[in-house]
Amino acid sequence: MTHSDHPHPDQPETQAVVAAETPETGAADETPASNPAGKIALVVILLLLVLVVIYALSDRMAPASSRGIVSAHVVQIAARVPGEVTRVAVADDAVVEAGDVLFELDPRPFELALAQAEANLGTTTQNISASSASLVAAQASVTQARTSLETTRDQADRTFRLEERGIASTAQADTARAQVADAEARLATAEANLESARQQLGSDGADNPAILAAQAQLERAQYDLASTTVRAPHLGVVTNVTLAPGQFVGAGSPALTFIDSDAAWVTVDLRENQLQNVAPGDPVGLLFDAIPGRIFDGHVQSIAWGINPGRNVQGGLVVNQPSNRWFEPARQIPVRIELAGGMENWPDAVRVGGKVHAVVYASGTGNPIAWIAAGLQRIRSITTYLH
Repeated sequence: MTHSDHPHPDQPETQAVVAAETPETGAADETPASNPAGKIALVVILLLLVLVVIYALSDRMAPASSRGIVSAHVVQIAARVPGEVTRVAVADDAVVEAGDVLFELDPRPFELALAQAEANLGTTTQNISASSASLVAAQASVTQARTSLETTRDQADRTFRLEERGIASTAQADTARAQVADAEARLATAEANLESARQQLGSDGADNPAILAAQAQLERAQYDLASTTVRAPHLGVVTNVTLAPGQFVGAGSPALTFIDSDAAWVTVDLRENQLQNVAPGDPVGLLFDAIPGRIFDGHVQSIAWGINPGRNVQGGLVVNQPSNRWFEPARQIPVRIELAGGMENWPDAVRVGGKVHAVVYASGTGNPIAWIAAGLQRIRSITTYLH
């Protein structure tokens, strides 16, 4: 083909060919291109669904809570007797052993009471001795009256026989009868005096009621005197010490706060829907805020059987609790957790009331959910350094 055979671009044939090819090119341009935003949204949705599933499974298989607290037996130390404080033997936040002196009260009133009780016991013993002598005398009087009665009756019998034979007169017989009646009356009086002496004396020896009462009074005085020295009941820590010499304390009124070191545990509040698989003995991972970076092993000791919903008033009507929330907050049940190894492994840096993060492995530690929970707690243990 020659140069003249090629159509000029301005020619109608060329424009028609170009116009015919243009729609095909446009159709090719309209094919859907890749949409990265849609893919990202789909991935995000799938990721959220996975997280929701993991969250739901974690609540059942490895429930966790960051609202755990360190708990222990907190005892309010009080004196058994009232008195004036003469000495405070401990400083605030001091560690004490069982039997260590905490504070002392003025013993003088109780020493006087003890002396009085001792004197009372001595007086009672003397009175018992005197009553014993009276009892012996009363017994002798009974014996004498009985012997006199027997003699009088023998003499009266002879007089009665002589009267029958006409030797003794009737007047003599009447006199004999009167003497017998008088002897019987004297015997009855002596026996009554003997019974009275026995009642007054009571039981013999240490079983005598008067002696028992005096001994009880003496023991109470000794107990009160010993109670003027207040001692630590167990190994523990004394805190919130505000006592000072000269201060008066009442019997049973709290004077010191004592934290028992023989027993400590962790209390964790879990939602009701987290308790489905939790049971005593389940392993627990514990993270104390006081010891960042370290996770301690523990186990569930018990689960509380009830909480106070705040609806009941003693002696009143049920309290109405209106709420305008779409979803009511879940109730939380306390779970008691013990540290593995007992008090021997309890960390010294942890204090009562300290914050604890706990993970309860309700389905054991050999499943992916438990691994995820343990990993998250490990990350949390590192971030605890920052706050």
